[in-house]
Amino acid sequence: MEYLAVWMFLALTILLMIGFPVTFTLLGTALSFGLIGFGWGFFNLLPLRIWGVMTNVTLLAVPLFVFMGVMLERSGLAEDLLDTMGLVFGRLRGGLAISVVLVGALLGASTGIVGATVVTMGLLAVPTMLKWGYQKELATGTVSASGTLGQIIPPSIVLVLIGDIVGVPVGDLFMGAVLPGFLLVGLYILYILVAAFFRPETAPAVPKSELAALTPAILFRRMLKALFPPLFLMVAVLGSIFAGIASPTEAAAVGAVGATLLTIANRRFNLKILQQVMDSTMQLTCMVFIILVGAAAFGLVFRGLGGDEIVREFLGGIAENHSKYAVLAIVMAIIFFIGFFLDFIEITFIHVPVLAPIMLEFGFDPAWFCILIAVNLQTSFMTPPFGFSLFYLKAVTPPEISTGDIYRGIIPFVFFQLIGLLLVVFFPILVTWLPSVVFGR
Repeated sequence: MEYLAVWMFLALTILLMIGFPVTFTLLGTALSFGLIGFGWGFFNLLPLRIWGVMTNVTLLAVPLFVFMGVMLERSGLAEDLLDTMGLVFGRLRGGLAISVVLVGALLGASTGIVGATVVTMGLLAVPTMLKWGYQKELATGTVSASGTLGQIIPPSIVLVLIGDIVGVPVGDLFMGAVLPGFLLVGLYILYILVAAFFRPETAPAVPKSELAALTPAILFRRMLKALFPPLFLMVAVLGSIFAGIASPTEAAAVGAVGATLLTIANRRFNLKILQQVMDSTMQLTCMVFIILVGAAAFGLVFRGLGGDEIVREFLGGIAENHSKYAVLAIVMAIIFFIGFFLDFIEITFIHVPVLAPIMLEFGFDPAWFCILIAVNLQTSFMTPPFGFSLFYLKAVTPPEISTGDIYRGIIPFVFFQLIGLLLVVFFPILVTWLPSVVFGR
């Protein structure tokens, strides 16, 4: 009975690896081991825990941000952005790939939904890059990595979830994630430029004949038209938070309304689109919250059985023999490894509630640690065999693109992602400086 929590966690891991649905696995293990550990009295505690989850005002931002992202995906914003940025950077070697990274960052700051971003850019950008002679691996790797930037660049759903779990103001996390997000964009562009310099045949420039008809005035007007919508939405959502006008939940409502207005302005809005967006929002929100309910039940039993004490003693022993930074390295390595097999939502709801309180006891800055988790979780979309960004891309790429091309293409970007994670570890000021300037904390 002393190690019942360990057996519970082991059972959960095995069932998830086998392929059982996450929600039923979480609830099933929680109910089974809760009955073994506490008897029937356990069921008196569970409704209160679930009620606390469902009445959490902060989590109301999740369906609103999902609505904003799905609505923008239907607005045609991505197509205009990709076409325009491709024309701006097309004269450079690797220019099309650079434009994909920048569009991924802008869409991430506008939608925050990886699936929509990867699918849209996969449909539009990959055929164009192949047409102009780009290497398959570079084209697919760029789209896969760029589509995940919405996980770290605010407004990000994962930051809302982690902030609520750890107890850090979501506004602080949004502000703290700005510089790490720009850092990853810069690292991706640096890799593309280096690859294009040493191997020009992998990322050629667009022929000048294709760009001859574009005068600076025409290009400037197209840039204004393409960049205004995402910048308008970023100012509306993030500006209202940073200026102290709205809470993150209220800003999410502003974003949902703003995305709808942009869709209307782009003449894409109708009742059918609205129904499709609302259906998608309902499905995604239900998925998130049913997993959250299962995770809440699992956490209740795990803590009740003393599981957090077992983990605390284990990590505390490492800290005594080495240092707290050795513990941090182990925790980051664990999150990175399980990202090969589990989705970011599952990791957020299962592992973060166990690990975060212990890491904060060691004296780590809460906001900084949350951003480290978010950057680390971003790689879970890109790492095989269960990288969802890779699955989304494979579903929409031309037939000549193989799964091996996509897997090989993502390797350099995962490497630079880890470099970005290390830079945030060694330079916490990348996270803490902006919130301290804006919020004074």
